[in-house]
Amino acid sequence: MNPALATYASLGVAIALEVIGTTLLQQSQQFTRPWPTLGMALCYGAAFYFLSVVLRTMPVGIAYAIWSGLGIVLISTIGVVLFRQTLDAAALIGLGFIIVGVIIVNVFSSSVSH
Repeated sequence: MNPALATYASLGVAIALEVIGTTLLQQSQQFTRPWPTLGMALCYGAAFYFLSVVLRTMPVGIAYAIWSGLGIVLISTIGVVLFRQTLDAAALIGLGFIIVGVIIVNVFSSSVSH
């Protein structure tokens, strides 16, 4: 497999696991429900493992910016869809800036391995 593809695949898995873990954190009701709490802990542990794999070939600042930025956008979307949370115009604009920032880093930065 192409090393850049493997790096981005690992990063995608890390992001997905972090988003699932955060969704389960909401469902754990402050750690009072054992199954969501256990699932959250497992997802976070696995997310950090895959993030550590990414760090073999991608600088930590860039990897973390992509991981956290996309995680914020995805968990905000899940909050709206699953938990019926609302986002005002300022929140939507801010999330848009995060997406644009991640795109700029990936497309134009020479720090990211392509």
